[in-house]
Amino acid sequence: MALPSLYPDVEIPDVSVPAHVLSAGGTRPDAPALVDGLKGDTITHGQLAAYVDRVAAALHARGLRKGDVVAVFCPNTPWYPVVFHGIAAAGCVMSPINSLYTPDEIAFQLRDSGAKVLITVSPFLDRVRAAVDQAPVDEIVVMDGAEGHPSLLDLLSTDAPSVQVDIDPAQDLVTLPYSSGTTGLPKGVMLTHRNLVANVVQMRPIMDVHEGDERIIAVLPFFHIYGLTVLMNQGLAVGGTVVTLPRFDLEDFLRVIQDQRITRAFVAPPIVLALAKHPLVDQFDLSSLRTITSGAAPLDESLALACQQRLRQGADTGVTVAQGYGMTELSPVSHSTPDTGQEPPGAAADVPKGSVGYALPNTECRLVDPATGEDVAAGLRGELWVRGPQVMKGYLNNPQATADTLDGEGWLHTGDVAVVDEHGHYTVVDRVKELIKYKGYQVAPAELEAVLLGHPEIADAAVIGVLEEESGEELPKAFVVRAAGSSLTPETVMEYMAGKVAPHKKIRFVEFIEQVPKSSAGKILRKELKAAR
Repeated sequence: MALPSLYPDVEIPDVSVPAHVLSAGGTRPDAPALVDGLKGDTITHGQLAAYVDRVAAALHARGLRKGDVVAVFCPNTPWYPVVFHGIAAAGCVMSPINSLYTPDEIAFQLRDSGAKVLITVSPFLDRVRAAVDQAPVDEIVVMDGAEGHPSLLDLLSTDAPSVQVDIDPAQDLVTLPYSSGTTGLPKGVMLTHRNLVANVVQMRPIMDVHEGDERIIAVLPFFHIYGLTVLMNQGLAVGGTVVTLPRFDLEDFLRVIQDQRITRAFVAPPIVLALAKHPLVDQFDLSSLRTITSGAAPLDESLALACQQRLRQGADTGVTVAQGYGMTELSPVSHSTPDTGQEPPGAAADVPKGSVGYALPNTECRLVDPATGEDVAAGLRGELWVRGPQVMKGYLNNPQATADTLDGEGWLHTGDVAVVDEHGHYTVVDRVKELIKYKGYQVAPAELEAVLLGHPEIADAAVIGVLEEESGEELPKAFVVRAAGSSLTPETVMEYMAGKVAPHKKIRFVEFIEQVPKSSAGKILRKELKAAR
């Protein structure tokens, strides 16, 4: 049974991504659009629109045409949106490459996407050269300049005429991000102009937007769809200021929030964990923050509350800590917790902290038993299926993977296990493929990780299932990062868990590690833990 959103549908403009996102360039041209968090360099909304026009013209003058793929391999800078929207305005497709990728991984994406041009920065040039030896491109643009390569300044200084490309928002691709590869080789996710415009518009009703006063810290990478849509495009579309950081460093992050008077932080759970537990937080004034929204991985209720309570102590601030849900194939958001006062008509104001909130406008959901394919009864767990205008077009050159994920009725099978309560609040409990099967029970690693993080001497934790050969059962194993000065033993961790969870959920093995491996978006890389055990 399809469960509609509790929000009324919103109208989705039939326009390109740049046409929608850059509209503030005409209404607030002198307002700051982008700020370098470390250097302070600023690009106004008017300058952004002008720069985008020049990049599009330069790409067109170099022979690129509608549908051509331009790969971007670059950390967050104020110039990243200039490049993205310039590519989009030229009718081309931007394929963002993870800044941590090796030459082999870069080459795979260049080859698979068919990229004709690669735009990068000089510190990444060694990896780029090694990659293009395997997968050649027509040209490498080095944004900050390098001998033998055109720079971003060369593109911006072109005198080529402006271009007007006939874009069909519903069909034409604007970006081709690659999925994380946690379930096999990375796959190119085909996202259209309509997908991204829809998602930006869908988020507007859940936000109490302070026109001209939204200041968003962009530390999550723009090469990830969360950063690209939620931080970058959504921030610019509301006429706000997006303050960039090239990587996460806690002290830089806190200082930028303080000095730039940041109002919104979109983060991943590891950052919430740092805000809740790290002593450095107390040295900075974070009172400008109104909301912290976590995504990319489940955020436990107790951790969200601990972070919120800590930031409210001794500060005249009403900051709230909440979470949303999405995935690359959803452009990325399908569910989120609204700002206070932006709840669906007739809904209660309080959304449980462990919940990902409500389905966005224009979004339908189903909860399906993975074994039977039937919808589960109310209040029971099932795989979350989503249908809406933010659902991807499919996977590039991979009809089988597309058919396995996106069915003929337009339902995207997320692979995530969720439950919805009587108020329309969704809670995502784990991945279908990550559930630990023990004596007929399904044990969710994320649930056990949340309990582990409640221990004051545990700084971080991850849980996987390990096979016991004699019984054939999967047993929960915890990888634990001790807090500074802790003398925890495996026995004390197991005793702690035994007092907190049902017998079938008890941790059976404990291994102490220095750091939990995570993706740039904050997802635990369980496959690395399984490979190393």
